[in-house]
Amino acid sequence: MKMELNKKNSINNILEENRSFPPSKEFSNSAIIKSKKDLSDLREKARKNPIEFWDSYAKTEIDWFRPYETVLDGNKAPFFKWFPEGQLNITYNCLDRHIKNGLGDKNALIWEGEPGDSKTFSYKDLLKEVCKASNALKSLGS
Repeated sequence: MKMELNKKNSINNILEENRSFPPSKEFSNSAIIKSKKDLSDLREKARKNPIEFWDSYAKTEIDWFRPYETVLDGNKAPFFKWFPEGQLNITYNCLDRHIKNGLGDKNALIWEGEPGDSKTFSYKDLLKEVCKASNALKSLGS
């Protein structure tokens, strides 16, 4: 990082990061989007019919505690509501369902600090930490 003074005597921070961290071949081979064309096709599908697009993903990629009936409620535009009758739990969708599907020991989060230290959390590890934080908030009355 370098710092420089501009004409108004204020300091501007300029951070340049030119490194690249490509994914492993194994990860790339299992990805849904493998190319710029795949991404472009997905965007076009979403643009052409956003209701159908998001409905299909909501049905296949999210576990609902209470299913939705309406994908997008525009009755009070511009205050739109997506999946208004539905109820879900974000933590369940991010962690629990992966453990339920046998991925508990897979890496869920890899943290890397500036000086090179790192910590890896499996889905099970991360769920344990989330539960600790949740219980701490509950004990405070939150």
